[in-house]
Amino acid sequence: MTAPSRDRQSLYPALANKIYGNYGGQGPMCQQTLAAIAHAYQEVQTLGPFGGAVKGWIDREVPALRQAIAQELHVAPSTIALTENVTDGCNIALWGLPWESGDRILMSDSEHPGIVAIIQELGQRFGVEVDIYPIQNLATDEEAGNAIAAGLTPRTKLVVLSHIAWNTGAVFPLTQIVDHCHNNGTLVLADAAQTVGMLPLNLPETGVDFYAFTGHKWLCGPAGVGGLYVSPNVELRPTFIGWRSITFTETGAPAGYDTTAKQYEAATSAYPLYVGLRTAIAQHHTWGTAEERYGQICTLSARTWEQLQETSGVHCVHPTPPKSGLISFQVGDRPDDRTSARISRQRHQKIVDTLENKYGILTRTLLNPSCIRICWHYLSTEADSNKFVDALSTLLPTVL
Repeated sequence: MTAPSRDRQSLYPALANKIYGNYGGQGPMCQQTLAAIAHAYQEVQTLGPFGGAVKGWIDREVPALRQAIAQELHVAPSTIALTENVTDGCNIALWGLPWESGDRILMSDSEHPGIVAIIQELGQRFGVEVDIYPIQNLATDEEAGNAIAAGLTPRTKLVVLSHIAWNTGAVFPLTQIVDHCHNNGTLVLADAAQTVGMLPLNLPETGVDFYAFTGHKWLCGPAGVGGLYVSPNVELRPTFIGWRSITFTETGAPAGYDTTAKQYEAATSAYPLYVGLRTAIAQHHTWGTAEERYGQICTLSARTWEQLQETSGVHCVHPTPPKSGLISFQVGDRPDDRTSARISRQRHQKIVDTLENKYGILTRTLLNPSCIRICWHYLSTEADSNKFVDALSTLLPTVL
């Protein structure tokens, strides 16, 4: 796959007159996705938002999205619960397990604060103990797998791991990690916020138990639609319960839970967004195979990482070119205490603001570690990378 030759700016309004580097936060929607969502809302209103005709429409659209997502992950549609976002999926998995006092969760030092907060609440409510394995500064897959294996105990019920670290861009060896954990009788929950739409994925081959993902980042779908894969080999109680999660008696009373991953869904959703995500997935496929798209992302990411390494005053967070589209870097002295960390955060924020306001380049700051992150998609180009590095080099003397 070569650099995109189509007019990206006409297809993706967010790419017009700017360099977009925040795919790890939210991907831009294409015109077809926007049009599909608008058309779906119009169709629902034309049919009547609540009636037999629109029920038939919903009964077609929901399975269609479930099937499209399942094909991306190479899993059965029955294993996919439709959610709003990654955090919903992680909540379902974390609260659905039968916790007992003294059980342990092993998680990395690179997890998102939203997931860390859920785990902290589990500890307070059920007496679950939390262990941390340090992987933020590890350079190789083998080191990451060994760090997790070393942290397992006989009471470790669950390992929580970002498949791709949102703050460093590191890609962790999920299959190897799952093998270590299953040999210990431990389940694995993967935060997949940064993988679906970037990595070629075959979840059954990894053996992962729970895989929580979203459609609004690398798939460039609408915010508000995501999913949770639940392996058919594990038992999980529903966390959110409603009419979508249950079956009914002839009189309409609850009869039990659905036997598929629908049991983890709750009630009414913004169904036109389902049409939008399915359209975004179809558009996704027009840019090449999963391997070709991922290869382009890694090539451009490595190019930028190397350019940053050669830029005076810049330090890349990951010690080697990340095998993902996320590149994080620090400017100036590395923060090693509270005072320097505060100065570092202020410096990074000034750079991010200037890049956007003066150069039309969208990046973001992160707090742990204190750094700037830019994300390249297969929609990104070498020209984008060159302009970004040139702009950064130009403004560095003003902040150092």
